[in-house]
Amino acid sequence: MRLFKDLYQYRELLKTNVKKEIRGKYKGSFLGVLWSFINPLLQVLVYAIVFPFIMRSSPDHFIVYLVIGIIPWNFFITCMNQGMITVRMNAGIIKKVYFPREILPLSVTLSGLVNFFISCIVIILFCIFGGVGPLSWHVILVPIFAFVQFLFTSGLVFAFSAINIYIKDTEYIIQFFINLLFYATPILYEATLLPERIRWVLYLNPLTHLIETYRDLFMYHTLPSLTSVGYLIFITLIVLFIGYAIFKKLEKGFAEEV
Repeated sequence: MRLFKDLYQYRELLKTNVKKEIRGKYKGSFLGVLWSFINPLLQVLVYAIVFPFIMRSSPDHFIVYLVIGIIPWNFFITCMNQGMITVRMNAGIIKKVYFPREILPLSVTLSGLVNFFISCIVIILFCIFGGVGPLSWHVILVPIFAFVQFLFTSGLVFAFSAINIYIKDTEYIIQFFINLLFYATPILYEATLLPERIRWVLYLNPLTHLIETYRDLFMYHTLPSLTSVGYLIFITLIVLFIGYAIFKKLEKGFAEEV
């Protein structure tokens, strides 16, 4: 409850920081926020050209399939990369002014959530014109799962932004594992390509459930399985609780360590 009280009391600072994160990402760029659309489209273009030559088969409506996988992944990886360094990058203000330190990682993940919702326009356009048929009522559930992704990512950012203050190599180690995680998430391929006896390993990854849920809602016009949703929410709550606990435990030394 203390967290919500502090965030409400410092809501203007949180709002300002979120705006700064959104504007600062493309500050000085000619195209500005349009890069939120261009970046995933360029990635889709590369994978759509190269990947079918590597794999013997690709999913139906492969470009739409890619778009729905890459945009949520970009939401995750952008928040992780920016979030892990946000406390260190704000060392000056941490040493001078008191404010709830949680505002720093939350500003990053909230700005990522806003950018994700903007990028959903790309997903919708590809679904409409990509041959998967008109959108169904299932898309109204997308904000719920986007919020779950926000909470899951916030938990990780809480933990690693704090640890990175004390162990400077944290960001590089985590970036390495994130690169591996990309290939352990069915973004470029279908999970059914893996033999059934080892497919369960993919489903230990919460991002597998998230991305398949987005595909269910946008592309296949169906509801995700209750088992998948239950597992996703369970893991998200654990990650959020542990990540926030780590952040609160370590924040006392931020001013001395940054």
